[in-house]
Amino acid sequence: MTEPRIEETNVWSIVLAGGDGERVKLFVARWLGRHRPKQYCTFVGTRSMFEHTLDRTTRITSPKRTVVVAARHHRHEMRDHPCAYRINKLIEQPVNRDTAAGIFLPLSYVRARNREALVVIQPSDHFIYPEQRFVEAVQQSLASAEAMPDRLLLFGVQPDRLETEYGWICRGDQLNGSSTIPVYAVSSFLEKPGFAQADATLRSGGLWNTLVLTTKVDALWQTGWTYFPDMMPRFERLCSAWNTTEELAVLEDVYRHMPAHNFSSHLLQQVSDRVAVMELTNVLWSDWGNPQRIAETIRRIGKTPAFPLNCLDRPFTPIPIPQRAADVLAPT
Repeated sequence: MTEPRIEETNVWSIVLAGGDGERVKLFVARWLGRHRPKQYCTFVGTRSMFEHTLDRTTRITSPKRTVVVAARHHRHEMRDHPCAYRINKLIEQPVNRDTAAGIFLPLSYVRARNREALVVIQPSDHFIYPEQRFVEAVQQSLASAEAMPDRLLLFGVQPDRLETEYGWICRGDQLNGSSTIPVYAVSSFLEKPGFAQADATLRSGGLWNTLVLTTKVDALWQTGWTYFPDMMPRFERLCSAWNTTEELAVLEDVYRHMPAHNFSSHLLQQVSDRVAVMELTNVLWSDWGNPQRIAETIRRIGKTPAFPLNCLDRPFTPIPIPQRAADVLAPT
């Protein structure tokens, strides 16, 4: 497969920052004395998870083509954030209507600006290390997504343990001829499987689903129309309102009775034949869904957490680092 040339101005980024971090809410409250969504917390070093995500994004696309979607009730977090000035387009979601609306809302803005765009969608509350390797992988994924314009291209990571809180991707046949950057079909998805299912998927070469997605805007938009016909007319209406005096009023109106759909279970799991997966190699990834996982990941990279360990909900017991994880953390 010949990789097409990617025009830089056709590449956009969407940063998802609307979550409330419910699973680590008590831990953060013990640490900071108040609730704060985890993407705005600095668990290690000097940058919050949101800052890390923005820094990665600016190495992939121009800030002028970066869209951030956040919850309206996070407005004070954004206003006071040290990197707020770097956000070109911030969209405040009026209410949380699950993950599908959270993705198609910023996608409607990108589509209004460039229907032919390639878009990279990243959650802002996942830990990724080292960042440069991740950025290089995303840059490589752009050519694959351009060459497969009808596919949604996800990143998966090789698991180093059984995990029942993650989504899993079962790979099918290789779709491209590249041995250095293989792209695979997806045979099925498993969302938070039981122990036996996770064990079987691990043994068969399944990958953890990072929910980092590279795709043509039109491919994802048309898929949305197929599976969310009750939601997409609202976002079609919004496309023509962006950057006009009617923007805020239309946004408020389309969310008044917005249906709730889950992007993973209501879309990805239904269209596995239209999804492809690239393995994110030599990168340590974690969604940091619980305090123990946060502490363990920081230990793996040899850093000191910014929070006292006595804030954890149970005593911290380090586990041995699997060989593959040790390889990931080897100096480059």
